[in-house]
Amino acid sequence: MERREEIILVTLELAAKNGLSGVSMSQIASKIGIKKPSLYNHFKSKEEIIDAMYQYLRDKSKEKMSLTDIDYGEFINGKTLEEVLTQSVSNYMRINEDEKMTSFYKVIYSERAINPIAAKIMSDETKRMILTTKNLFYALQVHKKADFDDVDMAATSFAMTIHAMMDYKLDCSLSGEQLNQNMIQDYIKWFCKQYRGVDDEKNID
Repeated sequence: MERREEIILVTLELAAKNGLSGVSMSQIASKIGIKKPSLYNHFKSKEEIIDAMYQYLRDKSKEKMSLTDIDYGEFINGKTLEEVLTQSVSNYMRINEDEKMTSFYKVIYSERAINPIAAKIMSDETKRMILTTKNLFYALQVHKKADFDDVDMAATSFAMTIHAMMDYKLDCSLSGEQLNQNMIQDYIKWFCKQYRGVDDEKNID
């Protein structure tokens, strides 16, 4: 394991126990077994470690799932709108439900209202999700799998709804409340009925 990776994972471990604000560079160095000045050879600040942690965990999760850059034309070929959206949401949820990614999000979610670093990470993740959804939706429109009056708004609405449902799912998990397991799939089915394109209707008929 490379030193930068070790620093990231140790920071995640400490943050999961003490919260971001409860972790110092001295604690990180001590946990690893190096002197604090040596830590600065790899990261200039705790904020830089946290930023790197977010990207590192996403990349590792995608590698684990063998997800690479998507050719949207190829991805949607031969699939109905519901199948495309279901697989897309499933892939996104699997990335975010990786064990270490879940641990990271628990820390970020708990501090985003009071910690600017956590808030920025959540904001960046939302922007990333919206942009990815827009790219997918433009491909769906071009290939006549969907018929959107406003592609950007449809994509933003879909992404934010899924995002909110995933937040709700995490809240229920942490609080021990019962969750409707079909909620996201039911929403996808409803969404498809509103925006199904000509070619998609032919595939269903």
